[in-house]
Amino acid sequence: MKIRPVLLLSFIACGLGAEKKKDEGFVSLFDGKTLNGWEGKKEFFRVEKGAIVAGFLNKKVPNNEFLVSKKEYGDFELRFEAKLVGPGNNAGVQFRSQRIPNHHEMIGYQCDIGSWSKGTIWGFLYDESRRRKMLAQAPQDKVNFWVNPKGEWNKLRVLTKGPVIKIWLNGKQTVDFTEPQKEIPLKGRLGLQIHSGPPLECHYRKIQIKTL
Repeated sequence: MKIRPVLLLSFIACGLGAEKKKDEGFVSLFDGKTLNGWEGKKEFFRVEKGAIVAGFLNKKVPNNEFLVSKKEYGDFELRFEAKLVGPGNNAGVQFRSQRIPNHHEMIGYQCDIGSWSKGTIWGFLYDESRRRKMLAQAPQDKVNFWVNPKGEWNKLRVLTKGPVIKIWLNGKQTVDFTEPQKEIPLKGRLGLQIHSGPPLECHYRKIQIKTL
């Protein structure tokens, strides 16, 4: 079958229109070149090849460190990609969180990245510096199947609406959590974490958000 040029252009236009509609309302939080819109200790965070790189491969990370958004967000859909490189194996993205005054830590929810003593934690929901526990997670065997190998990119999606938090890893839902405690803040800042410990880099890219 021979496709006429006019029809071919129509097909392309339809595809572009669908993609535009799909991303409608999303705003990029990273321009691919600078750390504009974020604040943190710049010795731990840099931009390389269109990604924010946290941590080092030639020395340990002494404390948990965070690159934090200057804006706060309440109800939203957040999309980003992340990968880990190096001996260490723990990072994450804070949301509805705040910096603890005069401290290196943040307090609030975290979309976890990497693993811990019990296994993979990609796409799990952790409560950083507050309840200090995993609030919700998917079955370990399923997550092991969904996650890409270390050094490869993984796509994460976080959706918040009131007390409800949902997380997806590479298109598979890992978390469907409803916050039972009414005193927990439903608004806060985002934070890209590099965890303390062995040499490790966490690369973040394609960070987009849509407020709801």
